[in-house]
Amino acid sequence: MEYLRYAQFLPAEYRREPLVEPTSTWWSWRGRRVHVARAVRPEATARVLVVHGAGGHAGLVWPFAALAAAEGVDAMALDLPLYGDTVEPDPSSVRYTDWVQLLAEFVCAERESDDRPLIVFGASVGGMLAYETAARTGAVAHVVATCLLDPADPAARRASARWSFTGGPAPLLLGSLPPVARRLRVPIRWLADMRNMSLDPALSDLCARDPRGGGVRVPLGFLADFMTFRHTPPEEFTSAPVTLVHPAADRWTPPALSTRFLARIPAPTRTVLLENCGHFPIEEPGLSRLATALREVLADTETVTPQDRR
Repeated sequence: MEYLRYAQFLPAEYRREPLVEPTSTWWSWRGRRVHVARAVRPEATARVLVVHGAGGHAGLVWPFAALAAAEGVDAMALDLPLYGDTVEPDPSSVRYTDWVQLLAEFVCAERESDDRPLIVFGASVGGMLAYETAARTGAVAHVVATCLLDPADPAARRASARWSFTGGPAPLLLGSLPPVARRLRVPIRWLADMRNMSLDPALSDLCARDPRGGGVRVPLGFLADFMTFRHTPPEEFTSAPVTLVHPAADRWTPPALSTRFLARIPAPTRTVLLENCGHFPIEEPGLSRLATALREVLADTETVTPQDRR
């Protein structure tokens, strides 16, 4: 079970009891067979969708989904195209825009069959995906993000690149690639600073070498699309409250990059710094602070009436 490889890095108190085991389900989307891990809780009053980032997959983020499931919340995590167990017929054609559209359509499809409030929790690049999904659908009750890394911000691009000096000119360089070159696939660890995925070198190494995650080869066209994508301006975002749960000791994406984006959002916002946590937040006391923040978001969501959500 893939998620157990990552769960072994959790603090001992989180490993005393077995984590909630995910059930694999499948969703068809534009010729893809999308893998969705679920912990179904019909009695739950709310649901959580956990979104992984570049170099991740549902198994990598399942320990966070399991935290929610242990609280009695209906939890989900899906594999975006290129990653995990999702079946992608043409990997060289996948673009960042596909991820944005897939998530928006998935959330809308879920709402049609289940009207319980949905919290979308985005990890790493998944934070901006959660934000954009809420902006596009109006179907998200609360956005929780470990970081909000806007590719329109040159400083954010420099932070996300393995070599910071390449981040500034990346949109121009990648945008000038001919169509044939855009289909060329390279290991994501060549371009992203996977060495700083975690404060634990063993966990960083696992993330970087995972054949379903950090070991995946991504098309240059995906990276070009990510670097030039224009998210909904934060000044226009009123779709849902946003809670930033940023690792305080993140050596990859400093908290200041996310907090200055968050400050521009007129919707209700909150910042929670996770003490002693790296980019992959598994250390204490930050992990317990994350669990508390999720409980508080859930409590706030449960107090919203159906009339308020309309």
